Amino acid sequence: MITIDLTQISTHTYAEYRETVTALAAQGKVTGDVQDEELLHYTRLNETRMDRLQKTLALDTAVAQTLQDLKNRYTWLVLSEGWCGDAAQLMPIFNLMAMASAAIDLKVALRDQHPALMDQFLTNGARSIPKLIVLDAKQNVLASWGPRPVGAAQLIIDYKAKHGVIDEQAKTDLQLWYLHDKGLSTQRELAALMQGLDLR
Repeated sequence: MITIDLTQISTHTYAEYRETVTALAAQGKVTGDVQDEELLHYTRLNETRMDRLQKTLALDTAVAQTLQDLKNRYTWLVLSEGWCGDAAQLMPIFNLMAMASAAIDLKVALRDQHPALMDQFLTNGARSIPKLIVLDAKQNVLASWGPRPVGAAQLIIDYKAKHGVIDEQAKTDLQLWYLHDKGLSTQRELAALMQGLDLR
């Protein structure tokens, strides 16, 4: 079993993460190792998306009940970056769910600041984000989730199989999928995951 020493990781609350991304964007900078105009454009776009989601997202009633019924204590450690389109769609959901449960403590770490940690949670060999890592009270890793809910992941798989690349159209299709889903798939997948862990 993997154990993560949270004292060795630079973590932020969700609010601190948002503040960091916003402050950097105001300086024409982005989180992560690479600085370029394209990532800055995506970061600013994501800021708008996250602001909208924070106002419009609603927690599913059954999901809320599952979260409130959790008996054990957990940390959700999320690896993210401000320019990531999937993270912009999912971080507000993670925050909404964590706020609904006294059992969950949400911590955010920037991927590029923690390459060794990220490399323990690759998706098909890639450093795909966001990656949500579930820790127990002793900081043992119980599970991980991400970088996308099943339906969104399948959309990208199907698009790549058909077109051979992930282009701007694929990214647009993905954002539309998130818009229509209203965060329900992510909520339900994570609620089911947590319910299963809590029964162990």
